Amino acid sequence: MEGTHKSIKLTAAEVSYFWTTYLSDTMSVCVFRHFLEHIDDQDIKQLVKHAIDLSQQHVDIIKELFIEEGIEVPHGFSDQDVNLKAKRLYSDIFYLKYIKNMAGGGLGGYSRMLPNIFRDDVKSFYSKALTASIELENEATMIMKEKGLAVRPPFIPYPQKVEYVHKQSFFLEGLDRRGSLSGTEVTHLHYNIGTNQLGAAISTGFSQVAKSKKVKNYFVRGKDIALKHIAVFRDYLEKNSLPAPAGFEPEVTDSKESPFSEKLMMFHFSLMIYAGIGNYGIAISESQRTDLVIDYSRLNAEILKYSEDGANIMINNQWLEQPPLSLDRDDVIKGYK
Repeated sequence: MEGTHKSIKLTAAEVSYFWTTYLSDTMSVCVFRHFLEHIDDQDIKQLVKHAIDLSQQHVDIIKELFIEEGIEVPHGFSDQDVNLKAKRLYSDIFYLKYIKNMAGGGLGGYSRMLPNIFRDDVKSFYSKALTASIELENEATMIMKEKGLAVRPPFIPYPQKVEYVHKQSFFLEGLDRRGSLSGTEVTHLHYNIGTNQLGAAISTGFSQVAKSKKVKNYFVRGKDIALKHIAVFRDYLEKNSLPAPAGFEPEVTDSKESPFSEKLMMFHFSLMIYAGIGNYGIAISESQRTDLVIDYSRLNAEILKYSEDGANIMINNQWLEQPPLSLDRDDVIKGYK
């Protein structure tokens, strides 16, 4: 990696971001490699190849930097976590929508990381990663539009004149006071329906192929939660005569042969959960209706509890790698006694 600046230590943010990115991209390489075994559409195949190339580049760069810095390289995910001979679990359309969603997640993640990075080589890495995610997301969007698969957010009337808010109830009282939704609120509802639909489809496939009863039940529960959240968000749109996107579940095959290890599937689901928590948090900060804020908050609390239960499954199976931690001074002091 160019310009590693060995005299400048990596900060907590930089070490943690690299650690998380390494785990995520080793997982993505496994997932995309299986996708490539079962793609008929050549446009989507090229998109998946592009995605796997980006993830593999990240893995190689981070591994090299960790070795140079004397940092233990995480185990992450490898050949033992993917069965390339397993049957197709999802359709080509699912692959396309999956990559668009994951690229969108990369946009948000990398943009949040960059302000906390100061070392030049690390900043360069994540700047390039952000640019690559933009290109990948644009490519996925273009293919979706060309194939008639793009689902745009709903349309609202163009403002015809400048108006000012005259009542505090516009912000504080969504319930039975302001029936209409702001454009931003519509956008978040539409987006969070889409991410939950992706989650429902992934949990459907994972629950079909999981062997452990606890893991299988966890994915089934995840699907139920996703469908519940979709219903809540859909109700807001329907009350305003606005359309909601269709689900992804028809894109799941009936295969019961697992392409991935249960460790990988649980980690994958944990990433989606954390992304969902972040999405709801942003929606809360940009919503101006009390009822919406209350619903997002209570649904977020449900996701947090679900996330904790998933972490316990991973801990019990020794699937959860410990992230980089700050120094515990109490432990250091006790060690000298």
